Amino acid sequence: MTERPTASTQRALAATELSAPVFTPSPGNPPPHPAPRKPSIVLPPDSCDAHCHVFGPGDVFPYAPDRAFTPVDVPKEKVAALHEHLGLTRAVVVQSACNGSDHTVLLDTLAAGGGRLRGVALIGETTAAAEIERLHQAGVRGFRLNFLPHLRRPPTTDEIARVAGRVADFGWHAEIHVQGSGVVEHRALIESFSAPVVIDHMGRVDISEGLDGHAVRTLRALLDSGNVWVKVSGIDRVSMQGPPYADAVALAALLVRHCPERVLWGTDFPHPNIAGDAPDDGLLVDLLAEIAPGRDLLTRLLVDNPAEFFGF
Repeated sequence: MTERPTASTQRALAATELSAPVFTPSPGNPPPHPAPRKPSIVLPPDSCDAHCHVFGPGDVFPYAPDRAFTPVDVPKEKVAALHEHLGLTRAVVVQSACNGSDHTVLLDTLAAGGGRLRGVALIGETTAAAEIERLHQAGVRGFRLNFLPHLRRPPTTDEIARVAGRVADFGWHAEIHVQGSGVVEHRALIESFSAPVVIDHMGRVDISEGLDGHAVRTLRALLDSGNVWVKVSGIDRVSMQGPPYADAVALAALLVRHCPERVLWGTDFPHPNIAGDAPDDGLLVDLLAEIAPGRDLLTRLLVDNPAEFFGF
């Protein structure tokens, strides 16, 4: 029988719900799962959620006026409660496109993390050097590049080069967000970085092409380059089957077996811009038993690799 959350945990997870949201969420931005199950596996100490977001609350941290979507308010307290429920003690908070270049909510979250959090920023050519320094001191260790049309205009090659140059002295990594054949189309760019690169959500490949499709072969080749990491997160986005996402779990397990020293994992909580209901994050944790079977492999994925990559 699946273990359900305790009453106290459910209260903690619900404590920061807002009765009257300031912003109306866009279609495709459902609320988090109402009662994520308690995982049946016990995670290693210092396990890290390498990809999550903090949204609002909107009356305190307003979303960008020119945002492409509006999420459900999920403030830092609710994210922390979910991590405690799952057994995760470290996390990487990724700045969302709905906040644009205003990193106030990210900085607030990192300040409350007690050294257990790192961040990924959205910066541009106009981001002041003092702002980059402030972000680094707060715990930011990378910058994200979105190539999804619904998340603003993709950056040009020249813009990317100038941004990479601005953060080079800080040792930040580049985080690449693509989908479909994007990992193939942007392979040359990915290989051009001298800084480490991480690809979000297994490149959000079209899994209907199979585990030997062009995009998956490209992911494997990039991992072999030695400078590229892959987040085996977002299985609910990649899957064409729905829970328990067997097709996407098989892909994640393949990538972990192929290059266990350069893979990371995250919840993607609270799962913005998805089709259907938000996944059960407890289930996502339990599926790690198939993605990274065995204690040694699980510890590498959740503890050792993120400690190296994000500098915990």
